Amino acid sequence: MMNWRHLFLSCILAFSSFGLPAQAPRKWTSADIHKAIQKLNFLGSALYVAAHPDDENQRMISYLSNEVNATTTYLAMTRGDGGQNEIGPEIEELLGVIRTQELLAARRIDGGNQMFSRSNDFGFSKNPEETLEKWGHQEALSDVVWAIRKWRPDVIINRFQHEVDPRWQGRMHGHHTASAMLSFEAFEIAADEKAFPEQLKYVEPWQPRRLFFNTSWWFYGSRENFEKADKSKMTSIDVGVYYPTLGRSNTEIAAAARSMHKAQGFGDMGTRGSEMEYLQLLKGDMPEEKENLFAGINTSWSRVEGGAPIGKIISETEASFRFDNPAASVPQLMEALRLMEALPDGFWKNVKQKEAKELIQACLGLYAEAVADAPSATPGSPAELAIEAINRSAVPVVLESLSFLPAGQDTSLALPLEYNEGHKIFKTVTLPEDIKTTTPYWLKNKWQEGRYTVEEQELRGLPEAPRAFRVRFAFTVAGQPLELEKEVVYKYEDPVKGEVYQPFEVAPPVYVKVAEKAYVFGNGQPQIVEVTLKAGREKVSGTLELRHGKNWKAAPASVGFDLEFKGEEKVFAFQLFPPKEPGEALITPVAKVDGQSYNQELVRIDYNHIPVQSVLLDASSKAVKVEIEKAGDKIGYLMGLGDEIPASLRQIGYDVTLLGEEDISPENLRKYDAVILGVRAYNGLERMRFHQNALFEYVKNGGTLIAQYNKNFGLTVPMEEIAPYPLKISRGRVTVEDAPVRFLKPEHPILNWPNKITEEDFEGWIQERGLYFPDEWAEQYEPILSSNDPGEEPLDGGLLVAEYGEGHYIYTSYSWFRELPAGVPGAFRLFANMISIGKKPRR
Repeated sequence: MMNWRHLFLSCILAFSSFGLPAQAPRKWTSADIHKAIQKLNFLGSALYVAAHPDDENQRMISYLSNEVNATTTYLAMTRGDGGQNEIGPEIEELLGVIRTQELLAARRIDGGNQMFSRSNDFGFSKNPEETLEKWGHQEALSDVVWAIRKWRPDVIINRFQHEVDPRWQGRMHGHHTASAMLSFEAFEIAADEKAFPEQLKYVEPWQPRRLFFNTSWWFYGSRENFEKADKSKMTSIDVGVYYPTLGRSNTEIAAAARSMHKAQGFGDMGTRGSEMEYLQLLKGDMPEEKENLFAGINTSWSRVEGGAPIGKIISETEASFRFDNPAASVPQLMEALRLMEALPDGFWKNVKQKEAKELIQACLGLYAEAVADAPSATPGSPAELAIEAINRSAVPVVLESLSFLPAGQDTSLALPLEYNEGHKIFKTVTLPEDIKTTTPYWLKNKWQEGRYTVEEQELRGLPEAPRAFRVRFAFTVAGQPLELEKEVVYKYEDPVKGEVYQPFEVAPPVYVKVAEKAYVFGNGQPQIVEVTLKAGREKVSGTLELRHGKNWKAAPASVGFDLEFKGEEKVFAFQLFPPKEPGEALITPVAKVDGQSYNQELVRIDYNHIPVQSVLLDASSKAVKVEIEKAGDKIGYLMGLGDEIPASLRQIGYDVTLLGEEDISPENLRKYDAVILGVRAYNGLERMRFHQNALFEYVKNGGTLIAQYNKNFGLTVPMEEIAPYPLKISRGRVTVEDAPVRFLKPEHPILNWPNKITEEDFEGWIQERGLYFPDEWAEQYEPILSSNDPGEEPLDGGLLVAEYGEGHYIYTSYSWFRELPAGVPGAFRLFANMISIGKKPRR
């Protein structure tokens, strides 16, 4: 009987390698197949460790995977949840979902595998001590040990230094340093069976051979310093190799992989020619051949007991491979697979079995898939499947049977697949009542700042959970059995894109969604809270109520609903009455269907470069009663690179118009009490340089222009021209969300009218105070606020106000884009004061 530990390991490895469900099937060329045969004969593993998506060195990962043929895995400590989004409005956990998929897309290009820890990206951290405190040192260390034991790397490579370098104090991301510290610590611990023994139910202790730091001149301050550095403990590798059979160099592959990080704006043109990478040995022995990281390590099949004959067969297969007829290699590959299956259970058996099956399928041109007729179904409901199988080779193939998992249905066929003759089989499969709904597994439970809650050890580290609904194809190939499992997918024909695949989802019978994430009450008047119900199946009925906090009231108490069609939506309106005193509460829509309660909304993330993502989140919203006054009503808002501030301003009664390119003229802008530039407008809007004159003319004529933060690089307008008077943007930031905020100009109108701003208004902020603060500015600006992280110099440039002509120009780097959508009361009060500046009636 197979050991359960190795059965599980086989499963998780199968879903980790390249593992993105519901993508169009890979179309292998003969060159791909030949390369994969070489890889099948190399039993060496490497683990690359860094902190975030986009931290990985794609050139190294691609080189190890494609030139060395090593099983190469990138361990990202976080999913990038704390960054900014260059392509849309998603931030925090939804941005983490996008960046997870972007990493998987990158690995499909460079050939690596992907893994994560439970740690989340809580924003910029200026030291590793803070990072490890928030991540949880032991929990994060456990996850790195788990990655080492799971992938059994011979070689580990850190992207960052594991020691704090005084030269980069406060500028090197604490997440970066912490990732390297954890890898350095885990190097020996992973081999200790007393460390994290709960993991040993699934994996075995493992001692890597070598640990390197992927250094470069950047860590030495300059190229000149690096040239002078002692390199006796370094290896140097030229990763600019060219692959004639692929028609691309390693660096071109790496650039294509890096360009998948679109949410960070990391498109890469790539380079050609020699490209050196340097690796500094931290632990283990220096390889005798410095350019060969695996020198002295047995990477042949003889490292596995009984594996030597397999290596011999694969070598013969490579030598006799026919690019014009890959199917000629199938008998040899089937024999190699048979010998693999006879080996004792173990890591390399599981990895190479999967590779061998993929290779055999590719050599045969064997197409096998199961497509649902709808993108989703609910537990207990039927799904109509179209199963296609076609053998595009002369090798005899018989489709013996189909098994539908986890439904437990089987179909015997004994269907010969003649050369290039397609077969379609239609089957109705009922999903089990207890099948889990589809959503990112790490978001299912409540989490804390710094770490997601994942109770199941076997899920930890996976980029995403294996899809439950699958079909197992049992074939006979040249007289030998071959089983392949395929996840059920959904696909459709788009008139522009053609064939489009997307994941098949298991959905709840009904979704609920509140129109806004925060409702801010500036007076005692009730607001309408709209709740949208969406059916996950046909004929769903029940009752809907809006639950709320103490001293709040909703009317009506509940309503009945009846949704006839799958996908049908209905909107219900509740009046929400605030309490008399300031306070906060959660409001939660709850739909009751067949005795079950449902309070999750469906968030659909749809970008061309990643599969459609369906995320189920708690549908609760925040209700805030705040004492707030404002002057001026009409706001013109020019969106930058994605934020939700316009909706937040509408919550407190502003009339907000989203401005288009054609709206930016002095005549049109004159009607607005304030014009607001969205976050990173000068980083993302190419035409900002054409808008400057009109915007400044608007201010000169008496308007108020509020410019929110921009990065100090990638500006579409020269930095000296983004404001009417010169200012210089730095990389300075205040990352501690409760860092003290000092009033530099306590008598300034922006702190006193129409709302009196106090220290209490800076309570309850999330993630940070602000980022990319100006550090130099002209004398016309008045700095209003000052703040800093512990032990650092004050940053005074987060809120700069200047009179310009008859109006006011404000540049602010405080993180309004996080605070207003989160319903932070003081942020609303101060933002209202910025809009109101210059509007106080004269006595």
